Amino acid sequence: VQLQASGGGLVQAGGSLRLSCVVPWRAFSTFAAGWLRQAPGKESEFVAGIMWSGDITYYADSVKGRFTISRDNAKNMVNLQMSSLKPEDTAVYYCAVDTSRPWYRGRLENVGDFNRWGRGTQVTVSS
Repeated sequence: VQLQASGGGLVQAGGSLRLSCVVPWRAFSTFAAGWLRQAPGKESEFVAGIMWSGDITYYADSVKGRFTISRDNAKNMVNLQMSSLKPEDTAVYYCAVDTSRPWYRGRLENVGDFNRWGRGTQVTVSS
């Protein structure tokens, strides 16, 4: 079972991209979801998270005000709208969910808050 992310690509600094992910679990509407990323030579890092209900979101400080996470439980999808992209946003982006804690209402702020990752999509921002 794979989460499938799409929407990555090459963009100039200041540009925008929208990432999407289809989550292949019927219970998706009960899972927290998020996006993680890993730049070359660096550890993976938390980017954004969204509660199962969609009413609470969390962001890494580095992307606050520029990225917006959303979800459509009817379509089993989670999205990441990225604006004002910077070269330091260059990374492989992964869609992730937490299947271990249905209806979780705590904070989402770490890679460890998610137990299932999908195949990543490359985002490259040129200066």
